[in-house]
Amino acid sequence: MGDLKQYGLVRAQERLRDQVGHALRAALIAGELRPGQVYSAPGLASDLGVSATPVREAMLDLAREGLVEPVRNKGFRITEVSERDLDQYTELRTLIEVPTVGRITKTAARERLEELRPVAQEIVARAREHDLIGYLEADRRFHLALLGLSGNERLVETVGDLRKRSRLYGLTGLDEAGLLVSSAEEHVELLDLMIAGDARGAEACMRRHLGHVRSLWAEGRDGPADA
Repeated sequence: MGDLKQYGLVRAQERLRDQVGHALRAALIAGELRPGQVYSAPGLASDLGVSATPVREAMLDLAREGLVEPVRNKGFRITEVSERDLDQYTELRTLIEVPTVGRITKTAARERLEELRPVAQEIVARAREHDLIGYLEADRRFHLALLGLSGNERLVETVGDLRKRSRLYGLTGLDEAGLLVSSAEEHVELLDLMIAGDARGAEACMRRHLGHVRSLWAEGRDGPADA
């Protein structure tokens, strides 16, 4: 029985670690954790109302993704993403996702594509509801599920990693300006083109969408500095 209890505790600890990681990602997205700043695990734990251990574990997970870096005897520094970094991430995503979308348009069963419509609509709904975390989570699920129709798991993993590394800052300002809704609606447009079998149109839409996301990121990054 002791061993079973131990396994239960491990699972509970892992869940708390995941919950803390989600909260920290949310703070990063909202711009509450600022690039270049150093945060201690005890300080963050106090803010979150948990012990320091799951915070350290969650921050180590973020460090493996390149979102933070350990600072000896101080805590973790939020890594800064330069314009050059973002341009390179966007270029890589464009090289991967644009032709993949065209190929999926030609090969995927229409009913499989149609299954993604509720998620595309959820993205728009979340943007209109000002639910930034829900917006980005639905956006992640849509893009990775769509790419998953290619049958290439490594491709999906690569894009997932690029998305994490090119995370958005200051989305609160963009949301207040109403700039996220138009980006959200592009998901429905993309899906309609793919279901219609318009591979060239779908590729153009994906290319435009990634460029739009890049512009939104830049505006969101500049926004807090102007506040």
